[in-house]
Formats: sequence, C-alpha cells, structure tokens
Amino acid sequence: MGLFTKKIKKTKTFKKDSDFVLLEGDCLDGIKTLPEKSVKLIITSPPYNLNKEYEEKSTLENYLENMKPIIKEFDRVLRDDGSICWQVGNYVDKSEVFPLDIFYYDIFKEQGYKLRNRIIWHFNHGLHGTKRLSGRYEVMCWFTKSDNYTFNLDDIRVPSKYPGKTNYKPGKNYGKLSGNPLGKNPSDYWEIMIKEWELGFWEIPNVKANHPEKTLHPCQFPIELVERCVFAFTNEKDVVLDPFSGVGSSMLAAVKNNRIGVGCELDEKYIKIAYEKIQLLEDGDLPYRELGKKVSEAKGKVAKVPKEFKAYKLFG
Repeated sequence: MGLFTKKIKKTKTFKKDSDFVLLEGDCLDGIKTLPEKSVKLIITSPPYNLNKEYEEKSTLENYLENMKPIIKEFDRVLRDDGSICWQVGNYVDKSEVFPLDIFYYDIFKEQGYKLRNRIIWHFNHGLHGTKRLSGRYEVMCWFTKSDNYTFNLDDIRVPSKYPGKTNYKPGKNYGKLSGNPLGKNPSDYWEIMIKEWELGFWEIPNVKANHPEKTLHPCQFPIELVERCVFAFTNEKDVVLDPFSGVGSSMLAAVKNNRIGVGCELDEKYIKIAYEKIQLLEDGDLPYRELGKKVSEAKGKVAKVPKEFKAYKLFG
C-alpha cells in the first residue's frame, strides 16, 4: 500500500480522459451512453437469480430473457478485438442445480461470440451443503468478439515446476532447456496463491469474513480475480467495463493497473462504497489482497482438533 499516487479523474459520464466512470442507474441505460466500440474488456459477475438483496427472483426462463437485451448491447460497445469474462455460479431451485454458464453459452453464441476458455475459480470457503456436496467453485467464461483478440500470456505466466527440464527427444534441440524462462501458462483452472505451479488452477479466496476487501455486499468480486484478466486481455489505457459493478472491484482493478474503469450500479449504498474505495486507492490506502499472495492457513485454537471431535472417525 502507499505505492499508488496518481490523481484519479472520477466522472459520472464517459469521457475519454476519465479514469473512473460510475454510471448510476439501470445498467442497460448506462451502457447505451457509451461510445460505439469503446470497450476492450467486459468483466462481471451478473445476478444469479437467487433472490439476493440486489435482485428479484423469477423463473430461470424470465431471468435469462431479461439478460438478453444487455448482452445484445455489448456488441455495440465492445471493440472487435475485445473480450467478455462472464463469471457465474449456479441457479438453484428446490435444491436442483442449474449451471448458468451452460445456459449463457447459447446466448453469447447466438450473438457471434467465441468461447476461448471456461475458467474454474476455486475457493475453499462457502456455504456448506446438506442435501448435496458443498460448492467450492464457480465458472468464468472467456468469450472473444473475433479471432483477432488480445491475449498477453507473458503478463500472466506462473513459475514452472521443473525450470531445469531439458528436451529428451533426439534432434537439434536435444539436451536444451525445454521450458520458457518467463514461466508457464497458468491453465484454465486457477490456483493463484498456493504454489500454483504445482496445483495449476486459480484458487482466489472469495470475499468473506476477514478478507481485507470485505464490505456489506453479499457477493463481492475479489480484485485479484479481475487483475489477471485485466493483464491478459487488455493493454494500458484500454477501457474495462463492469455492467454490474457493485462496490467497484473490477473498476479498482482496472484503474490500479492504468486502465479506464467503467461501471454501472443501481444501488446507492454500493455506489457510495465504490467512491470510498477509489478514494482509498488514490490515497494509497486501499486494502486488498495482492495478486499471487499465498492463502493463509488456519493456526492456533481453530486449527486444533477439539476433544469433542476425537471420538469420531475422521479425527480419532
């Protein structure tokens, strides 16, 4: 902290010299104010239709129909070399799970988008299931608008597990180092913090309990998750849009890394928090998990097996 010293230009309408643009009100209305082909990356976690405080639950069919006009408007504002990162979980009805990424795939495909990866975001904490296994991952679908898209692999490489490995097949490269000195591709199963080169998937803690970014928002996007996408799919000065921006995590990740962060938000209390957090970023005091930081392991009393558990099979 304390490293970010830039004066951030904050506006409520899109301007070319803005750094942080918060479009207050309905997201579709907000997106319609953006210039044509102005956005490089759309990254968001839309409502899951689970009756959270910021959404009204309806049938799955109605929910998806209501999302279609928003997705259709993306085509106008997204650059031809742009990407969409659509991070979703499951819609659940009477304990039956409907994986939203499967339903959204058809909607995006109808609009002409091409799926490049289904990225698995794994986390260790969440609600414990009683009628099914506890869910510990969500899916981020990475779509591109065309075959000409930005992918900065070198900016997101992770350390190789065996950097000294050499080519073993006979030929001109026999005995030469086979790895890339910049590191390896992190794969589509994300584990950023705990020796990623061994586990190979993205394990980013969800924003719960004592996470440094925690606010009153019940389903907050971790800045760390957005940052890797910002590095991979955009360049400096590009525009990053979050149409369901909540407390502004995507915008913070964009501005923090010299991109333009644009968000749409309807809830006044989340808007207030977003402005507070961007001011903290400007002041160099924003609390956040740094990209690649190791996940803390429980220690002390909470990590010890209590005597009441020792009679049971797992702990005996």
